[in-house]
Amino acid sequence: MLNTILKKYKLRIGGFENDSIVDGPGIRFTIFLQGCKQRCIGCQNKRLQNFDGGKDFYIEEIFYMVQKNPLLDGITFSGGEPFCQAENLCWLAKLFKEKNYDLAVYSGYLFEDLIREQKNLRLLKLMDTLVDGPFVLEKKNLSLRFRGSENQRIIDVQKSLEHGKIILNKRWY
Repeated sequence: MLNTILKKYKLRIGGFENDSIVDGPGIRFTIFLQGCKQRCIGCQNKRLQNFDGGKDFYIEEIFYMVQKNPLLDGITFSGGEPFCQAENLCWLAKLFKEKNYDLAVYSGYLFEDLIREQKNLRLLKLMDTLVDGPFVLEKKNLSLRFRGSENQRIIDVQKSLEHGKIILNKRWY
C-alpha cells in the first residue's frame, strides 16, 4: 500500500527549504507548493502563484528527502496555496503523521471557509497548525512571528476542530 501511494501521487512544487527557522517553531522542512489564485498584493512568494511554474515531484521523492534530515522538529506546507493541491497533499501529510512530525500549513484562505470543503477538511484533520488568511499589505507587520500581516491567525487545528471554534496555537506566538 505504502509503495503504491509513494509512486502514484505527485505534487507541483515551487521549492524546498531543508532547515527553516521562520516557518514555525524549531527546525522545519518547508515545502512550497506551486500555484495560487489569491494574488495578494505584496505577496512574498509571487513566483509561486503561476500553476505552470515549479516541477512535479512524486510523494516518494519528497518523503525520502525529509527523512534525510534527522534534526527536524516539523514540516511546513507553504506556497503558493497548499489547499489547491489538498487531495494529493493529504497522502504526504498522512505519511509524515505516521512518523510523528508536527505539521503546519500556511493558507490564504480562512479556516471557516476551508472546513466547508471535504478535501480541505481531510487535510486539516492531519494538521497541527494552520496560519490562515490572505496577506494584507496594509496590515503588514514585520514584528509578528511566523506571519506577515496582522489579520493572519495561527490556529491550533485539532483543538479548533474538536471545540467547533477557533483556538489559537499559543506555542507559535
